[in-house]
Amino acid sequence: MVQERKRPLTARSVLASALLGADPPELPVAHLVHLAGLFGINGNRARVALSRMVASGEVTTDGAGSYRLSGHLLRRRDRQEASRAGRAGRWSGAWHVVVVTTSGSPAEVRAARRRSLEFARLAELREGTWVRPDNLALDLAPSLASDVVVFTGPSDGDPAALAGSLWDLGAWARRARELQRALVDLDPRGPADLAPGFELSAGVLRHFQADPLLPDELLPDDWPGGGLRRDYDDWDRRYRSVLAAWSRAPGRRPARRRSAELGELAVQPGGQ
Repeated sequence: MVQERKRPLTARSVLASALLGADPPELPVAHLVHLAGLFGINGNRARVALSRMVASGEVTTDGAGSYRLSGHLLRRRDRQEASRAGRAGRWSGAWHVVVVTTSGSPAEVRAARRRSLEFARLAELREGTWVRPDNLALDLAPSLASDVVVFTGPSDGDPAALAGSLWDLGAWARRARELQRALVDLDPRGPADLAPGFELSAGVLRHFQADPLLPDELLPDDWPGGGLRRDYDDWDRRYRSVLAAWSRAPGRRPARRRSAELGELAVQPGGQ
């Protein structure tokens, strides 16, 4: 299996990840506590983490023992679902161009703006100028409205060469193939596979979010994006079957909500 993450998982990371992957994004506390236990996180630590997530607006509780995503984590889940689906429209040959017109912003504002533009799968052509092909509709955060102007038009020169200069397509493809091999190597069969499978699922979903979703005309012929998505869908069905059996095992309180794939482990504090 490909090892990507070395630092220990926090209670918040595991709990947020489970909720990111649930459909709907709501789970009972009993399920969340049992899941945290797979990573050596005891029930008290899990409950404290949930309380802190409620206080920060990342989750809400119904008062009856269930927790639901809210705030920036709910928006993150929407991006995750769109990344996993990988759907894009037809490319007209034009490019979206987003130009930052605000100057003198504090560092934290500039960093947040950059994250928002990257979330929209734009790449920085030069400082303050971000572009991408128009096969995706621009989905810019409302917070950017007063900071940018947007144009759409054709580019001169070789568009494939331009795309290759903006995104490291070779690196993305190599990592995708590593993850495909990891999915083959980790065939989920029993409880011992749940924790490593959770981390592998996280790695795949993170990688989908790094996919620029370029039109086929700008991708290498052997682009592995579609193959990785098909492989992950098949693997995830088997993983969720093992997870469901573990959740129903004697001594465990059945979850009241269906758990789907177990989203991103690396939930970044303050991300949108």
